[in-house]
Amino acid sequence: MTPFEALGLNDNLLMAISDMGFETPSEVQEKAIPILLDEETDLVALAQTGTGKTAAFGFPLIQKIDPDSRTTQGLILSPTRELCLQITNEMENYSKYVKGLNVVAVYGGASITDQAKKIKRGAQIIVATPGRMQDMIRRNLVDISKIQYSILDEADEMLNMGFYEDITSILSHTPEDKSTWLFSATMPKEVATIAKKFMYDPKEITVGHKNSGSENVKHEYYMVGGRDRYQALKRLADANPDIFSVIFCRTKRDTQSVAEKLIEDGYSAGALHGDLSQNQRDIVMKAFRQKQIQMLVATDVAARGIDVDDITHVINYQLPDEIETYTHRSGRTGRAGKSGVSMVIITKSEARKIKTIERIIKKEFDAKQIPTGIEICEIQLYHLASKIKNTEINTEIDQYLPAVNDVLEGLTREELIQKLVSVEFARFHNYYKKAKDLNVVDKSGRDISGDGDHSVRYFINIGERDGYDWMSLKDFLREVLEFGKDDLYKVDVKDSFSFFNTDKDKMEKVLEFFTDFKVDGRFINVEVSKNPGGGGGRRKGGRRRDRDRDRKRNRGGDKKGNMDFKGKGKGKGKGKGKRDSFEVGKKSRRSRRR
Repeated sequence: MTPFEALGLNDNLLMAISDMGFETPSEVQEKAIPILLDEETDLVALAQTGTGKTAAFGFPLIQKIDPDSRTTQGLILSPTRELCLQITNEMENYSKYVKGLNVVAVYGGASITDQAKKIKRGAQIIVATPGRMQDMIRRNLVDISKIQYSILDEADEMLNMGFYEDITSILSHTPEDKSTWLFSATMPKEVATIAKKFMYDPKEITVGHKNSGSENVKHEYYMVGGRDRYQALKRLADANPDIFSVIFCRTKRDTQSVAEKLIEDGYSAGALHGDLSQNQRDIVMKAFRQKQIQMLVATDVAARGIDVDDITHVINYQLPDEIETYTHRSGRTGRAGKSGVSMVIITKSEARKIKTIERIIKKEFDAKQIPTGIEICEIQLYHLASKIKNTEINTEIDQYLPAVNDVLEGLTREELIQKLVSVEFARFHNYYKKAKDLNVVDKSGRDISGDGDHSVRYFINIGERDGYDWMSLKDFLREVLEFGKDDLYKVDVKDSFSFFNTDKDKMEKVLEFFTDFKVDGRFINVEVSKNPGGGGGRRKGGRRRDRDRDRKRNRGGDKKGNMDFKGKGKGKGKGKGKRDSFEVGKKSRRSRRR
């Protein structure tokens, strides 16, 4: 019996689930689906954005709907056109083997007459935005007086957008004996009011803590002067060369301005806000999903329909007016079992808001420094070297190689590498060599430097390309070094290398352990960074590069330098029976979870 079959889903849904490649239910699905299938009850489900809520209500709804009846039986309300279309598409995928079941999307910006015709032909499930649904009710174009199930998806977002009156009016046209399922990331008082007014003794499930953020998201803040926000944003982007991010601004004007500045400065950026036409929004979102845009600058309202699992960073260029909105912003990353980073750029006067957010999401922020110019140059240098190494050779250049070799004749290997790297490196170095320090002193008492007498910053030559993210790398290092929860921190993972910190008294153990240490025959090199604040640099300590790497050290290693967890020379990395061998990129259980 498969995990989804154990939840009580029928064969039609199980076939669709198999086609989509779903293997294990998410936590909200495990909790919600059995309740909704077994009982006719109202339900309040609190779960972070990106945890699989659509399937949590979609599977039970499809199984309970009668496809032989043309009557509208289910109504799903969602805050935006994008989310409405997304839910509709997913519901159609879920119900592909249910003959006769029709799902119709109702939203603004499209022909209301065409939507009414589709409903008239028979729509057992309607997915709608509140504004357009209210308009159709006023025009008598839709009948929801016989629905059996009403679903409020992203309920807190709909209320934040001012849809309270529309929602109450829409629900007043529905039967009192229907089942209402409310799904929300947070539980502000307005959502509680809706629940109290339109639900009877609802069951409640919570994934994580109420109003909490995803466990897969690391939260960071950077304190700068008010005039330095944009420069800080650029440095954060440059310090993360493979960034794929959403940048949040408070106003449409700031959103457009920041996007235009980024484009002028050579970044692949785009703007998403309410002043764009629907066609413009669709073009921007298509480019973002195809990763033609790396940095999408958006307002909170415009970003409601963004559903992309691979977002690496959320950058809060400005904090939202409503602190609870931060939960939704950060929920755009760290989705589908992947990890993410939520960065906040703040000024001194906003420092108190960080503590308020921490209370709401029940997670602590890391106070960090904006990278210096030289740190960014070094990160870009490592990134460029990795990019060159991993570039697939185009054999079409073979015919030109003799002439190229003539041009490069006389250069040593070292000179060729220096010149090749300098072509790109010089661009960043010339820009940043005289760049000022953007950081403002944080008087909250938190350590924001990482370069105090108590802390050591390390460089390690594995990263995202090896399958690691900040969570799995931290878990891997803690496991092999046998460190406690707080002994290793400030893990920053780049494409093919990473950085991490320990207290100074752990330095000798770290460097000793990673001397001649191999994973699957590859040396894992850990060295102390000369620039402990962030990005590496010329490094001291660690293994010398001109040393014979395979020379056996008198520390319990075998001839190949393989080590077990405790460095006892097992050769296969067994150590305490935790696992049989190390694998580069092996994720922790936590980071593999959907």
